[in-house]
Amino acid sequence: QVQLVESGGGLVQAGGSLRLSCAASGSIFSINTMGWYRQAPGKQRELVAAITSGGSTNYADSVNGRFTISRDNARDTVYLQMNSLKPEDTAVYYCNADIDRFGVLTGYWGQGTQVTVSS
Repeated sequence: QVQLVESGGGLVQAGGSLRLSCAASGSIFSINTMGWYRQAPGKQRELVAAITSGGSTNYADSVNGRFTISRDNARDTVYLQMNSLKPEDTAVYYCNADIDRFGVLTGYWGQGTQVTVSS
């Protein structure tokens, strides 16, 4: 059994900052790529940022330069620091992790955390 538990969402004014956290727990051998996705009402889920186990990162063009993804491998935790937030960043943010359990690599999702940016 594996769980991804997110925290840190909320309501913030435009220009403000939030920090999301996502901790993985359970029977985990190793974690490959971890990432954050978001889904706004009426839109498809989209990749926001991802980070490999070695620390390589990639970002959606819309957040590049404003958001920073990082991870603590010892804690099986990934973070998303969001600065200069805009109303268009409003969405449910989901954590995703590719987890190796007993030699099988499987993608897992968190339950989602709401981020609302007011203008």
